[in-house]
Amino acid sequence: MKKLVLCAALLALLSCGGGRKKAAEGELSGDITLSGAFALYPLAVKWAEEFKALHPGVRIDISAGGAGKGMTDVLSGAVDLGMVSREVYPVEAEKGAVAFAVAKDAVVATINAANPDLETLLRTGLTLEKAAGLWSENESTGLNVYTRSDACGAAETWALWLSKKQEDLGGTAVFGDPGVAQAVQRDPRGIGYNNLSYAYDETTRQPNKGLLVLPLDVNGNGRVDEEERFYDTKDRIIEAIAAGKYPSPPARDLYLVAGPAPMSPALIEFLRFVLTDGQQYNINAGYISLSEEKLQAGLAKL
Repeated sequence: MKKLVLCAALLALLSCGGGRKKAAEGELSGDITLSGAFALYPLAVKWAEEFKALHPGVRIDISAGGAGKGMTDVLSGAVDLGMVSREVYPVEAEKGAVAFAVAKDAVVATINAANPDLETLLRTGLTLEKAAGLWSENESTGLNVYTRSDACGAAETWALWLSKKQEDLGGTAVFGDPGVAQAVQRDPRGIGYNNLSYAYDETTRQPNKGLLVLPLDVNGNGRVDEEERFYDTKDRIIEAIAAGKYPSPPARDLYLVAGPAPMSPALIEFLRFVLTDGQQYNINAGYISLSEEKLQAGLAKL
């Protein structure tokens, strides 16, 4: 009789909330696929690694190809989540795109570290007016301008800062964030724009070899003031973005976008992880965490 009572007690314990939660976590399985923005790719890889450590039965595949591809893929059902580094357009929302703001970063102007006019460029910086002229097809300057050939959030964000659209940006078109960085690295007079993760080295936190980030002359007074000098390390510019010292745009929110298809349990738990525990990895990966209000808004959609 005592044995029967003991067994019943053990069964009751296993059926309680704590035992049921552990079993559910251990049994979580399935495939999750992501594609899209180069800007979000490094952080998405980190989130995937940490999530798979908690749920080894879940397989996550991630590919970068630009925000436009991510949105196209998720709306067509080719992937579960699109990585999008711009705002979702109304027409995309009408087609079933559901956006979750997950991090913040910025697009910055990059120049060749061996530019013959480097001292002047760093002293005067880049004004909004000068940038608009540089990325205009009719502007003739001593700089060789590079832009993106793929539909992407970086170009859309940079163009938005200039009150333009991506298709309005002039310059030599190059595919992908790495492509623009490499083009500028090879050209002493090159200037382009990159997401933070491709402008700075993740280990040294310094600009990538052969590159420098051109400061913005935000107040337009013809020089880079002391309070506008925060581009020497990735950590300093992240602090400046978080403090609102860097204009928005070209600072912007980054999104994971789900499509019209129902979300699997694994996908829901991955998004919940990104919006909660996953946020702890943003800063070390070179991104800015979002406000609690935005994170809660995302959780409410689940």
